[in-house]
Amino acid sequence: MTLSVRDAVLQRRSIKLFNGQQVDKKAVMEILDDAKWAPNHGNRQPWRIVVGAEEQLPKVHELLRDLAVPKWQELSEDALAIQMKKFTLAGAYAFVLVTEDVRQKERLEDYAAAACYLQNVQLLAWEKGIGTCWKTPGFLDNPKFREALNAQPHERVISMFQFGYYDNVPNVRTRKDLSEFVTEFGQ
Repeated sequence: MTLSVRDAVLQRRSIKLFNGQQVDKKAVMEILDDAKWAPNHGNRQPWRIVVGAEEQLPKVHELLRDLAVPKWQELSEDALAIQMKKFTLAGAYAFVLVTEDVRQKERLEDYAAAACYLQNVQLLAWEKGIGTCWKTPGFLDNPKFREALNAQPHERVISMFQFGYYDNVPNVRTRKDLSEFVTEFGQ
């Protein structure tokens, strides 16, 4: 499907319930590559992406289980499957890291650039019929998680990004009226 930019922005939804179908790694890589045209100060392109797709998914699921499901060993197989559903139904993952510059201005610019990059990812995926969800779970700073991503001391993990196919598009959630967040200069 080909969408105008406006249509992609207005129609895109965060998908939280995927149908379990894997997303082809090639499609994910194409999306990630095209998204690099996000605006970024000084063309620093301060993001680094770790992809978990296809053959890596079992290891990704194991890591997420260890970090997100306390005492998982004590759960029945069915109870564990229910807990893991929020992870196992996604068809691919991209873990997004951003350089943390010691200079505050550059650090803020780099985080903003990475957010622009992720918006591009969301819109490009949506155009291909692939849903996404930008998640920021509490374990992003966990040493075990950082080690699994080979995160360097100067990098911050800012997102666990899920890709997947879906059967239903969530309803539109209302947004603030323009008058609630825009004022004219001098008023």
